[in-house]
Formats: sequence, structure tokens, C-alpha cells
Amino acid sequence: MRWLAAGLLLLLLLLQSRLWLGEGSIPEVMHLREAVEAQRVENERLDERNRALAADVADLRQGLDGVEERARRDLGMIGEDEQFYRVIEPDE
Repeated sequence: MRWLAAGLLLLLLLLQSRLWLGEGSIPEVMHLREAVEAQRVENERLDERNRALAADVADLRQGLDGVEERARRDLGMIGEDEQFYRVIEPDE
């Protein structure tokens, strides 16, 4: 009877060690869940960026309004019939 109890205890310890220390252990699963969540957040951020870029591409393909807006914003360009005024605030 004593050997049976010792054998069962040894088996229990062996199974517990695999649960806590082996491949697919509880800490490893928790780490993988955190990594999956971090990747999901990153994927959502990249999806939002891709949607914004797709909207820019669609806007540029529709007509010259998108091209003109980009030229004004990114390159500081002005139209032929426009006047540009630069206001410089004096230092205090």
C-alpha cells in the first residue's frame, strides 16, 4: 500500500511538472496569449493605416482635388491665380 501511494505521488508530481514547466505549460500559454493580443492590437493599427492609405489613393484617382490638396499641404504649393501671404509674429 505504501509503494502504491508513493508511486501515485510520483506520478502526480511528474504530471504537475509538465503542467507548470514543460512544453505547453500554463506560463507558456499565458505568454502566448499576451503575444497574440499584442499582435492583434498591432494588426488593428496597421488596418487603420491601410484604410487611410486606400482612401488617399481613391481620392487621388478621382480627380485633381486630391492632388491639389496634397501639393498644398505637403509641398507648400499655391495656385496660379492665388496670392500667398506669410504673417510673421514679432518676438515678445
